[in-house]
Amino acid sequence: MDNLREKYEVVVGLEIHAQMLTKSKAYSNDVNEFGAHPNSNISVITLGHPGTLPVMNKKTIENAIKLGIACESTISDYQFFARKNYFYPDLPKGYQITQDKTPICTGGQIVIKDDSGNDKTIGITRIHMEEDAGKSIHDVDVYDTLVDLNRAGVPLLEIVSEPDIRSSQEAYNYVSEVRKIVRYLDICDGNMEEGSLRCDANISVRIKGASEFGTKVEVKNMNSIRNVQRAIEFEIDRQIKAVENGEVISQETRSFDALKGITISMRSKEAANDYRYFPEPDLQPIFVSKEQINQVKKEMPNLPRELFLKYTKSFGLSEYDATILVDNKQIAMYFERVLEHTKNIKGAANFLIGEIKGYLNQKALEITEFEISPERIADLVNLIESGKVSYSVAASKIFPEMFENQSLSAFELASKLNVIQDSDEGKLKEYIQQVITSNPKEVERYIAGEKQLVGFFMGQLMKVSQGKADPKQSNALMRKMLEDLI
Repeated sequence: MDNLREKYEVVVGLEIHAQMLTKSKAYSNDVNEFGAHPNSNISVITLGHPGTLPVMNKKTIENAIKLGIACESTISDYQFFARKNYFYPDLPKGYQITQDKTPICTGGQIVIKDDSGNDKTIGITRIHMEEDAGKSIHDVDVYDTLVDLNRAGVPLLEIVSEPDIRSSQEAYNYVSEVRKIVRYLDICDGNMEEGSLRCDANISVRIKGASEFGTKVEVKNMNSIRNVQRAIEFEIDRQIKAVENGEVISQETRSFDALKGITISMRSKEAANDYRYFPEPDLQPIFVSKEQINQVKKEMPNLPRELFLKYTKSFGLSEYDATILVDNKQIAMYFERVLEHTKNIKGAANFLIGEIKGYLNQKALEITEFEISPERIADLVNLIESGKVSYSVAASKIFPEMFENQSLSAFELASKLNVIQDSDEGKLKEYIQQVITSNPKEVERYIAGEKQLVGFFMGQLMKVSQGKADPKQSNALMRKMLEDLI
């Protein structure tokens, strides 16, 4: 199959639906809350009773503007809504209120990493506002489908990409980046397992060098970023095999079975006329002013790519470290607060990525649940920077004590634990002489040319000094005193 893949190019466009973090639904004051008792967050508007009228949730407009700014899209100053008519068993009024002809955002881009780790720009076709449908549940009752309408009317942003994605890994990276962006903007929690971020993939293959796209197949029902990648991988192989066998690829909608790792045909889309759009008569057009856009711009937070570039270009951190720091918004914000109190950027990054993330993983905690303030971590980083304690001592002895003694500074804890490094040259020479005297055979080997034994001597020195010898100063003195013996 690998040889066949070399002949073909995959073309993928993604449609991502992000449920917005609003207190109420898109067009009613019903509560927008995941996990409530089925059919409890509903009203006559959600149920589509005759005579009820939708009311626009202004927060959804603000959220859409934020995302448009983040994606460098053009934000439309005039929009109106449409009714998307389709058979919705879980949307009682029988149509979805959405934006058809006038999406709030058009164009734009998102930068991701390609398969080689290089930057690649994925174009955005449009971003529009709409409402979600309810949820049909098929696996609770053997004979019946159960319908929960709590999700009906929940506000959505649909992000439609250009067909610029050329591999399953790029698709994985793209969805990951979109999820980071909406989380940084606080407009969606990005939880795919709960359905608050959902992705449909339009996939086709063509001979490399061909100018026209192949027939696309839409794949739905992928509840994780990894499953998006798996579904695309399966479709690439399925479509290539079909083309090689002389079969015609049908334009259809398929579902992804995560357990079997396969896609299954749901319905044909040959007619391509699944929907009928009509102007929504019950909602007034929306006008977005430049002043409104500028106000949102002023309130925009730092975005993950901006922070990544700052950490790598301005701060000199590795791409690996920067990626870990920006992957989680709360981690990045904690790091930013640490840097308000220390100039040792690399030291702060090392401690956050190493000790703090290790502690959080061990305890299954989020950084928002971490008991030690950024100021105290910066205090500890500064103590290491001053040379009064080593990193290993700070990590293994002082850091654990910080949880029990919240009122003591890092220096006070180091003093209490008697781990302040000894930088007195006379004292260090005494320690080194003790090590040399206690290890005559190793000294002979060093004199004979085994210079790598310096590491052994330094280990012995740390034992003799109980870890309090300044490593940098001691290393230089150790080498000098050993060389003097030759």
